[in-house]
Amino acid sequence: MYIKRTFPLRGMLRWTRRNIYLFIILATIPVFLFDIVGLKWLHVPWLPLGVLGTAISFLVSFKNNASYDRLWEARKIWGGIVNSSRSWTIMVKDYINNDHAKDKLSNDGLFDIHRELVHRHVAWLTALRYQLRKDKPWEMHLIKDKSNAEFRKENFFVYEDEIPIENVIKDYISTEEYEELFAKGNQASQILGIQSRRLRELKQQGFIDDFRHVEMENMLVEFYTLQGKSERIKNFPYPRQYATMNYLFVWLFIILLPFGIMEGFESIGKHIIEDLTTHQSRTSWGHQIQEFLAERFVWLSIPFSVIISWVFNTMESIGENSENPFEGGPNDVPITNMSRGIEIDIRQLIDDTDIPAPYEWKNDIVL
Repeated sequence: MYIKRTFPLRGMLRWTRRNIYLFIILATIPVFLFDIVGLKWLHVPWLPLGVLGTAISFLVSFKNNASYDRLWEARKIWGGIVNSSRSWTIMVKDYINNDHAKDKLSNDGLFDIHRELVHRHVAWLTALRYQLRKDKPWEMHLIKDKSNAEFRKENFFVYEDEIPIENVIKDYISTEEYEELFAKGNQASQILGIQSRRLRELKQQGFIDDFRHVEMENMLVEFYTLQGKSERIKNFPYPRQYATMNYLFVWLFIILLPFGIMEGFESIGKHIIEDLTTHQSRTSWGHQIQEFLAERFVWLSIPFSVIISWVFNTMESIGENSENPFEGGPNDVPITNMSRGIEIDIRQLIDDTDIPAPYEWKNDIVL
């Protein structure tokens, strides 16, 4: 997620520069054949091309809206995780006490239990974000595409790609739980299972009454729900038939576009020449310059074609790079930063010590 408002435009032009070079070539070749070689028949009527462009605009809009919906839903899910994490911490702090305990504990003993449950919740956040950062086959364009790979290398980095989960999560759980987690598949689900088991033990010992135990179990169910919603977005891509055909249609339009606007620019040049013939310029050299430019007015179709092609392709690329909000792109939901923010918040709620500092980011890009 970008913080600097001036960065996206500069980064966007650099990100798409390879395509811009290609657009220039695609726009220049038809004009060269049309004007220099003399293939005047080499053009496409604008009416059918305009209809095609309108249809493709609707398709691009549909894809971008669907991609934004996926992104915004992911952000709302993690907003729910933030709120539920705070609620969980308050329950841990206030519900677990000596009121009905068989063997009462000191304040330090109760604090150890509070810290254990809160730290295990941080471990759940850690396991979940690592699972969501794993690469899926349909997300590999971030790595395979040269522009994306270069932009990623130069401007930001992803913590989950640099630091193994084993090195991060071991500080929040016991050795026995660590071995249990990595002997199974879905670590995040296993952590919530361990939390539930620990709550049952505390209930049996009298540190939680029946009603409060039910409330805390319901909160674990809520975490499972939020995790499942995140996994649904992560594991089910934007339908590839729409993404693939949309990509092909956009490039079909980009290839045909120069053939559709050349004749229009040549007609403008002819009108200019007619006006020059009717109304002679004051100086002969000025008249000659204007006539020279008018005769080659068709070449102005190149920059216009490049601009239109860039707009269509960039909008399609924005949708393509927004449809997977957890893959580690610069405009994704910043789950790493949000996890650290939740950790700092909930550990301060229980007056924990050795609270970590917020993550530092490269080029003010927060992930």
